[in-house]
Amino acid sequence: MRRAFQIIMVCLAIVASTTTLVFSADSARPNIILVMADDHGWGDTGYNGHPFVKTPHLDQMASEGLRFDRWYAAAPVCSPTRGSCLTGRHPYRYGIYFANTGSLKMQETCLAEVLREKGYATGHFGKWHLGTLTTKIKDSNRGGPQSDAIYSPPWENGFNVCFSTESKVPTFNPMMNPLPVSREAKKNVPKGGFYGAHYWIGPDEHVDLAELTGDDSRLIMDHAIPFLESASRSKKPFFAVIWFHAPHTPVVADKEHRDLYPDHPHGLYGQHYHGCITALDEQVGRLRATLSSLGVADNTMLWYASDNGPESDATKGAGSAGRLRGRKRSLYEGGIRVPGLLVWPDRIKQPRATIVPAVSSDYFLTILDVLDIETPDRPYDGISLLPLIDGKVVERDKPIGFQSKNQIAFVTDHYKLYSNDKGKTWELYDIVADPGEQNDLASVEAGRVKKMANEVEKWISSCHQSDLGND
Repeated sequence: MRRAFQIIMVCLAIVASTTTLVFSADSARPNIILVMADDHGWGDTGYNGHPFVKTPHLDQMASEGLRFDRWYAAAPVCSPTRGSCLTGRHPYRYGIYFANTGSLKMQETCLAEVLREKGYATGHFGKWHLGTLTTKIKDSNRGGPQSDAIYSPPWENGFNVCFSTESKVPTFNPMMNPLPVSREAKKNVPKGGFYGAHYWIGPDEHVDLAELTGDDSRLIMDHAIPFLESASRSKKPFFAVIWFHAPHTPVVADKEHRDLYPDHPHGLYGQHYHGCITALDEQVGRLRATLSSLGVADNTMLWYASDNGPESDATKGAGSAGRLRGRKRSLYEGGIRVPGLLVWPDRIKQPRATIVPAVSSDYFLTILDVLDIETPDRPYDGISLLPLIDGKVVERDKPIGFQSKNQIAFVTDHYKLYSNDKGKTWELYDIVADPGEQNDLASVEAGRVKKMANEVEKWISSCHQSDLGND
């Protein structure tokens, strides 16, 4: 399918989408964009103190909007966090316990469905990872003729326009198996051979492989921008989910971006790794420039976060969790505390940072609160961040719970309870004074541990009831 035809289809999909409200160009309802990187560690931004990574556009967002210094992904791996963004619920409520596990259930209320009903144009661009996108051909990790039970594509979850992959792809020439330096080149596929994934734009429709060359973050933005432009011309508010693959392995960068890091301590692999982060950052800048040129930047909530911490340990991977303990797959801070930013000029007049904890599950209730939409009657793990955005609160009134395999964590404004054996033993940290989680206070704060553990038990029981379908 040729590029011009794709753009025409984007426009037609938006015009054809049903609406219940009509908006004018000066509508008070904001546009909403959720941007997310994949495995982008807390320490891998200039604004968080990385010694050499080049992220000027993210740094600019941090200097102009609201910087969340304690932004959490709902899980230490990708699929569960992605579901939390769209449902406002912890992954253990809807059965996506880990990566490549389960799918987004039709019984869940997806944010895109809610906003489409309220007249928003809705689009998903990039990595989906919440179910398979085809039952016709073998695709990516799980797609194919045997995947009916986990088929849950974005176009069946409220998104009118899509340019989506089921799972990971290389961050450059995304359909082709890269060089071994990427560390996740497929062993049984010839170098330069088909990687085994597709970009899907609708039921049984995928983009021709020949059109998918170059930087993957740029390809994603190439498809997101026409959607934004068409919605703006139609004077419709838009909801865009832009989920980059970078810097998830296989990390590949072109020579231009590798050359920005000539003396990387991790050699060629590090050049690829931070090169693809800088390439992603450039597309964030391109997105912001597009919003400005369309005249909609001030009335757009533009969020940025990562789905979890950096891959692998520090000796094998180039990614950084900064001063935080742990990495991807861990419920220590380095696995779940990630970059978190919000730019919304109409509402956030003065830049500032906050240490109030926030989590990806908060998107859902925050956006419903902004739009004065009634919350569906079921348990939610997120809260509305609107009072925090408006500077009216300085603490969070609801703890954040985490579960992942044998690990459990429970985070309040000041403390964090952690277990790696399903709650048989506990560690306790003053997470404000000790973000690196070096000083376990469990033995001297036994009363606090007991109280928090009791809260955790009730929360886990509530999640289990949801998972059984009881709400």
